[in-house]
Amino acid sequence: MPEPDLSLLIDAARAAGEIACSYSGPEARRWDKPEGAGPVTEADLAVNEMLEDRLRAARPDYGWLSEESEDGSERLKRDRVFIIDPIDGTRSFAAGERTWAHALAIAERGEVTAAVIYLPMCDLLYSAGRGAGARLNGDPIAASASRDLDKAQILATRPNLEARHWRAGAAPGFRRAYRPSLAYRMALVAQGRYDGMMTLRPSWEWDIAAGDLILQEAGAVCTDRRGAPLRFNNPQPQVNGVLAAGRSLHARLSAALEPHDPDIAPA
Repeated sequence: MPEPDLSLLIDAARAAGEIACSYSGPEARRWDKPEGAGPVTEADLAVNEMLEDRLRAARPDYGWLSEESEDGSERLKRDRVFIIDPIDGTRSFAAGERTWAHALAIAERGEVTAAVIYLPMCDLLYSAGRGAGARLNGDPIAASASRDLDKAQILATRPNLEARHWRAGAAPGFRRAYRPSLAYRMALVAQGRYDGMMTLRPSWEWDIAAGDLILQEAGAVCTDRRGAPLRFNNPQPQVNGVLAAGRSLHARLSAALEPHDPDIAPA
């Protein structure tokens, strides 16, 4: 009997952690990808190779989308697709920091059905299956029920607070925090440690697919910057920003944003 998709992702994420942790981030070979696409290390590529071999062998009928694999149109013909970020937060990994993550997801006809975000250096494994709730290290988690936007703690980069992004000409008075891994930011909101998160630039699917399901299963609302549900396995694998919070707070945050997209802000 085939291993369930979520169990497959959990086991693969733990194996990815073993490989990544066998490297010293500051000493790993590193180079910049073309066209300003950011850094990559030999650890990213080693993790990606293992995951592609392992996951595609287990599910040969699934498509494949990964930050560190060459993309093509073949995945668009598949009902189910793996969406993978071998190391989310490569700069943090290369700096010898702890808050980088492996982000693994499976999407079926555009919706994520199984998801894992794993931070091996912190011993944090977030997981979710469609309709089965969200968990951290096996224990159920739930998003914050905060309703007061001015008192909320929101994970966001500083440029997202610029006046041009907000209807009132200034950001609300929420407290801003930051984590370098976008997947980890989403997981922290699902866990209820922060009330919401936002990024107003086009976001790559591999950064956010796993977090989308984990947030939803934790009771949060996760949409693009205009409030539309996120869909995955797009020909251009990006969505129009991400906004996530509990239902009431999400509505307030969405209403405060300028509806027309200004110039793109860094993630």
